[in-house]
Amino acid sequence: MPEFLVKRDRFTVRENKKSAAGACACILAAADLWGIIGVWNRRLMAGGLSPASIVVVRNFGGMALLAAVFALKDRSMFRVRRAHLKYFFGTGVISVVLFTLCYFTCQKLCSLAVASILLYTAPSFVVVLSAILWKEPVTRRKLAALGLTLVGCALVCGVFAGDLTVTVPGILLGLGAGFFYALYSIFGRYALAHYDSMTVTVWTFLFAGPASLVLLRPAELAAAFSARPSLWLVAVGLVVFSTVAPYILYTRGLSQVEAGRASIMASLEPVVASLAGVLLFQEPMGALTAGGIVCVLAGVYILR
Repeated sequence: MPEFLVKRDRFTVRENKKSAAGACACILAAADLWGIIGVWNRRLMAGGLSPASIVVVRNFGGMALLAAVFALKDRSMFRVRRAHLKYFFGTGVISVVLFTLCYFTCQKLCSLAVASILLYTAPSFVVVLSAILWKEPVTRRKLAALGLTLVGCALVCGVFAGDLTVTVPGILLGLGAGFFYALYSIFGRYALAHYDSMTVTVWTFLFAGPASLVLLRPAELAAAFSARPSLWLVAVGLVVFSTVAPYILYTRGLSQVEAGRASIMASLEPVVASLAGVLLFQEPMGALTAGGIVCVLAGVYILR
């Protein structure tokens, strides 16, 4: 082979590795930002907002922010083919809104630990669906990472700590939350075949924002924000740092990484949430939690 072709191939390999590394970094950064969502949620709930109202703030606020930015910056972002709206209905309504409804309802019927670990069955759904739809290989490395992250999430969420409340409707709703959560990666991959990651994110919230209004409680929102104006800053933090930014980052990473692999890597989220609780709210960290963190990190490392 001529020397210039060898050099070109080596350059291509290096560029592909850099691109893959950048995509993985985006996914891990998204998991970090999702992991600190409790920092904003706790302050909003302390100010009088219910979980349902927080969903409205997240999704409608995310829509308003993205729509305002691109109305000024690049209106071409709003032009998509009508035939492709089904993908954004999938990411925005079927995934973002329905997973939230199932998850919050599961939290009412089961222990929080049970609801959390059922939500993190999402990577399993993504791996199976990706293998069926796109013939993504189910490798030993991927299965090992999936097993480690699932066990790690269970330990971090406190599933083995005892005193758990479990009901059949709650389990079904929790599995539904994991399934709908997983569908973002599935519908997102279809949308990314036609549009860039930013367009997919914008249109996801153009659907998720209005759909979330079914949870709207105007009196509750008015009372909370009028009594404590500082909540507006907390709401902005939630929308910018734990809603819009992580979805942009995750979708960008998903455009270059297998859906199953991306979903497993995003399981870093409960680890960050646990560490945030320890550092910011002085929550205790037991041996089981520490072991769970090690398991999740090992699973993510396997997929490096």
